[in-house]
Amino acid sequence: MTLHQDHAQTIAHVLIEALPYIRRFQGKTMVIKYGGNAMVDETLKEGFARDVVLMKLVGINPVIVHGGGPQIGSLLARLGKASEFVQGMRVTDAETMDVVEMVLGGLVNKEIVHFINRHGGSAVGLTGKDGDLIRARKLLLRRDAPELAEPEIIDIGHVGEVESIDPGIVNMLVNSNFIPVIAPIGVGADGRSYNINADLVAGKMAQVLKAEKLLLLTNIAGLLDAEGRLITDLEVGRVQSLIAEGVIHGGMLPKIQCAIDAVQSGVKTAHIIDGRVEHAVMLDLFTDTGVGTLIRAR
Repeated sequence: MTLHQDHAQTIAHVLIEALPYIRRFQGKTMVIKYGGNAMVDETLKEGFARDVVLMKLVGINPVIVHGGGPQIGSLLARLGKASEFVQGMRVTDAETMDVVEMVLGGLVNKEIVHFINRHGGSAVGLTGKDGDLIRARKLLLRRDAPELAEPEIIDIGHVGEVESIDPGIVNMLVNSNFIPVIAPIGVGADGRSYNINADLVAGKMAQVLKAEKLLLLTNIAGLLDAEGRLITDLEVGRVQSLIAEGVIHGGMLPKIQCAIDAVQSGVKTAHIIDGRVEHAVMLDLFTDTGVGTLIRAR
């Protein structure tokens, strides 16, 4: 068998393995939180765009929610404004919020749209302000400490959480064969704009859209156990014990929590996948092995 024939056989096996997954997921919605290295490495950006276009071509409906923290920090630095964080959240005064909107709703959002469209898709960029998509409320942080008589409430400015989502504009785009690309900016009852954690927006979006899957791209292989081995399958019932053991901690806590909220609200499964792997979305959706940690209700 020639090298060309070997290559053709490999492609045939890949397509055969993918076929039952394509059948199963046709017509289903997949919400993808896009961030980390996958958003800054040129090869990974191209691969992600191709993955999303292929999903749409085979009848799956991808909805993308993206982050952009490093890009925000970079522009703030160029403007001579220091980034300040409290409990992992960016302190966002009015001036910083202007930069957040410029970066998330402009530079980052439109670049993702451009990549998808360049590879044959039809993407449309949105923020939560479009079509009254995301209603937000101010997020107040709480600090407990032995020296405090009562918890300290910390106001970090224009940082919010999701109050509600009106999926009308997203459903309209999906049903018209477009791919929505959403920046996690919401509007409060006070008319102000709020920066919201992209994982949280993706989780809530998956719930409201009754998505088949929620995929969270990260810069790690997935959830690792105490020995550093990948946990490929995680039931919600195991989560509290893993937190108590210190296996789930730090920045992984909010990711796991938003995944749990999603699957407990009707999303079939949530996946924490390694965005550093080229075509990670395709590998997770269309192969028997997948890449990362699958989270399910039971």
